[in-house]
Amino acid sequence: MYSGPLFALFTSLSAERCEKLTPEADVDVWLLPSCSSGFMLHYRTFRKNAKFTVDIPEAPVSTSDIKQYLRSKEIPFRDGYSCLQTPTFFREGPERDSFALFIDKTTGQFLCMESLVEGSWEDLQDCVEVMKKEGCNTLRPDVLLGYPETQEQQEEREAQFLEVQRIYSSSLPFADLPDEENQLVKTMFGIGRISNATLKKFGVRFFRPTKCLVFPWFSPRDFSLQGIKLLSARTEEGSVTYTDVTIPRPALYRNLFGLPLIGRKDTEVVLTGREVDTMAVSQATGLPSLALPRGVASLPPVLLPYLEQFRQVTLWLGGDMRAWEASKIFSRKLGLRRCSLVRPGEHQPCPIDAFASGKNLVRILKAAIPAAHKSIVSFRQLREDVYGELSNAEQVAGVKWARFPELNKLLKGHRKGELTVFTGPTGSGKTTFISEFALDLCMQGVNTLWGSFEINNVRLAKIMLKQFSMQRLEESLQEYDVWADKFEDLPLYFMTFHGQQNIKTVLDTMHHAVYLYDISHVVIDNLQFMMGQENASVDKFAVQDHIISAFRTFATSSSCHVTLIIHPRKEEDDKDLQTASIFGSAKASQEADNVLILQEKKLVTSPGRRSLQVAKNRFDGDVGVFPLEFNKASLTFSAPVRSKQKLRKLKGDKPDSTEELGPQEKSGKVEKAEKPAKSPKPLRSEKGPAEKKNRVDTKGEGGTEV
Repeated sequence: MYSGPLFALFTSLSAERCEKLTPEADVDVWLLPSCSSGFMLHYRTFRKNAKFTVDIPEAPVSTSDIKQYLRSKEIPFRDGYSCLQTPTFFREGPERDSFALFIDKTTGQFLCMESLVEGSWEDLQDCVEVMKKEGCNTLRPDVLLGYPETQEQQEEREAQFLEVQRIYSSSLPFADLPDEENQLVKTMFGIGRISNATLKKFGVRFFRPTKCLVFPWFSPRDFSLQGIKLLSARTEEGSVTYTDVTIPRPALYRNLFGLPLIGRKDTEVVLTGREVDTMAVSQATGLPSLALPRGVASLPPVLLPYLEQFRQVTLWLGGDMRAWEASKIFSRKLGLRRCSLVRPGEHQPCPIDAFASGKNLVRILKAAIPAAHKSIVSFRQLREDVYGELSNAEQVAGVKWARFPELNKLLKGHRKGELTVFTGPTGSGKTTFISEFALDLCMQGVNTLWGSFEINNVRLAKIMLKQFSMQRLEESLQEYDVWADKFEDLPLYFMTFHGQQNIKTVLDTMHHAVYLYDISHVVIDNLQFMMGQENASVDKFAVQDHIISAFRTFATSSSCHVTLIIHPRKEEDDKDLQTASIFGSAKASQEADNVLILQEKKLVTSPGRRSLQVAKNRFDGDVGVFPLEFNKASLTFSAPVRSKQKLRKLKGDKPDSTEELGPQEKSGKVEKAEKPAKSPKPLRSEKGPAEKKNRVDTKGEGGTEV
């Protein structure tokens, strides 16, 4: 074992990190060649749930911290828009003094553009300390390894690479297609005016076996093929639906489509949400244009270094309100002062539609408005925003639930920047319901962060996976990997907290997740567990008011929806909960945009009837109540597909969602119902206070909170 000064240095540097490892983590130690003399001791931790969890360092790094450290080590740097640039020390030779090392100002993550070495701020500090200690000026690019791959992961990666090569090599350039097929394919994908020369320039091909467009991902360093995106078209009821699949998976697909075509001296770029939009902008205007890999869903910070060279960035992400909201959020990452936004409208649709209809794309881009705004504005400046909301009322209402159509009739949709307070009796199934509530939105592309302070992430993920698959996975374990692979691709993340936590730490983690993953929905389950009961002498109502106010401010400033679960006060079993039943309700109900109550009518002969009450709706004032029916097999509250005959439990305790046993597995008598269950009565919606509602219930099978 090497025991020189380099070993002693890395032992001291990494000791603190090793002490923080959780029991779920494994440690691997690597001796890697670094400088010309000696070896580098390298520690890596492996978390079973590392991909889905969002954690933040105990002392988050700031821009001033990074600058101060670089100055203390006499490392020159340039201050960029979203990154700091320093000379790279991962490469020798004449290129070494180039400012090719980019450090993210918000997270400290770094990327060397010359060698493509990347890592955390702590990794960079370790490398600098090694060079200073050993008197080195450079480090080998392989000094930082990623997580070692298992044999299965390596085989999967190699198989994906071969699949990418096979598909792209067997795809045909558009110039090689017969004229009739060429025009048919272009018409099918809405790119009739895109020339064969433009398609060839971007490397776009057509894959005949699956009738897909193939968009390549070329490395900006050596132009090697890294991955592909396959775009397919399907016609349903007179409309065309486009779906895409990426290889590798979306989390690893970091393609800025069109990046190899960007010159070193280009200072202006147009960012679009789709590859076809980028080709339209390029052909119509001649301007450099790039497409984001995940469209309006996310702008991964790892791509920011590639955009630092541009002094002017115009975001034209689409022609709807969702694209407009994403443009405003992404401009914060890129730097407001250099960004301009194309406002969606009738005369400014998405680039490919504008190009197809013969509009002047150059004129549209020149009319883009600056992203930066003053603290005080006049109605003249807000006039177009108001018109946009009036003309796109359906989009402004937010993302619709697929599993809860009755909720759409009341809340109209799920909107960014709002605070929803959710409550219900103990054991009524609050966590189970809200997990399906959030999963529904996540399946539609709403980036979701879960903060589960009451139950651990494994149990929560198990519940959501069963709700996602809509079946009892215990009885179909052979299908587990299939459903788990699909579930893994959802934009879903979990905080690693459990039990009492400081509100500042939680908010830091939420801000961190919003920056890294463009989170637009945060679920906090629940407020009482997060607060804890340690400080009995402190006014708990004042503490709760402070926390609710902090979440309200976060939701508004981050344009992120926060769903906050709060236990109610103790009420009599025969009385419905009201807004006043929320624990410490004054501040909670005032700050909330929406108040949802899971009502449970306790019965003697059955577990009880459940309904969801919308007690407050700041968007348009509609309130009301609709019935819920619990399906124990899939742990869902959305209406299941009804069969002609249905099992009804005659005896036994209330079903428990943590003990998912079917009727046949329970002790007690089971028989078939003579009549099929009645359909739920129609929703009753009304304007006014929640206390004046008309309540409609149907008999459900029960379910208890996990």
